[in-house]
Amino acid sequence: MTIIDERKGEFIKAIDFLKTDITSLRTGRATPALVEDIKVESYGTKQSLKSVASITVSDAKTLAVDPWDKSLMQVIENAIRNSDIGISPVNDGKVIRLPLPDLTADRRQELIKVLHKKLENTRITIRKIREDIRGEIDRAAKEKDINGDERYGFQDELDTLTKEYNEQIKKIGEEKEKEITTI
Repeated sequence: MTIIDERKGEFIKAIDFLKTDITSLRTGRATPALVEDIKVESYGTKQSLKSVASITVSDAKTLAVDPWDKSLMQVIENAIRNSDIGISPVNDGKVIRLPLPDLTADRRQELIKVLHKKLENTRITIRKIREDIRGEIDRAAKEKDINGDERYGFQDELDTLTKEYNEQIKKIGEEKEKEITTI
């Protein structure tokens, strides 16, 4: 197993985190991922909404949040209202409905800016991982654990791998941006 193989999982984790992170960017379609990670104060601790209620899609523009403990209705409603997702909850006493408003052109542009920031943060993470691995390769060469040819081979392999993950980031970003701009 090479130095690169041992650390490849870090690249994969960065990409997986990006995919999870951008699911909360609203695209006009209702999806539980929009609200499932909102923090709710319940039983003295902060928990994610998905751990205190079931979240379902009623139709393309509406989510329904059904708390398992009905005494949390007001707390959940307030948590959703105070989050930065821009949805006004409707509490009917049994279920909290979340009608998604249509996205304005300005809001779409804001979401695209947020998306680009998240993409850049992931690129930075990939570069940091690359530099850490490059440092390990250089140390191994200095300590004569690998020879010069292996060193350059590992560096080429690392650059190729980094380029592949940056292409994945670009592709993920393009797909999400298309989702956001599609009306």
